[in-house]
Amino acid sequence: MEHPTGHVIPYPTLLRVWGALVVLTAILVFVSRAFHEALSVPAMLTITPLKAGLVFYFFMHLKYEGLLLKTMLLVALGTLLIFLGLLFSDVLVRFA
Repeated sequence: MEHPTGHVIPYPTLLRVWGALVVLTAILVFVSRAFHEALSVPAMLTITPLKAGLVFYFFMHLKYEGLLLKTMLLVALGTLLIFLGLLFSDVLVRFA
């Protein structure tokens, strides 16, 4: 009896992704401690989605999914970004 196997990502690839996540985390820690908040927040808002993308793409196997699921994820993330932009603009105007 044969068991169905999913998509298998080679261990060297997973180790490279893990290494990239560790390096990006180290960069975030360095930036948050070494620089002022005005620089560390944009850096975190830039690097954190990259880390999430690596996790989605490799560890959650989004790499092997169809175009429909990838499109739905991008639409959801785009909607989230729009609402976050509206939230931040409201906060900036309200407390200005």
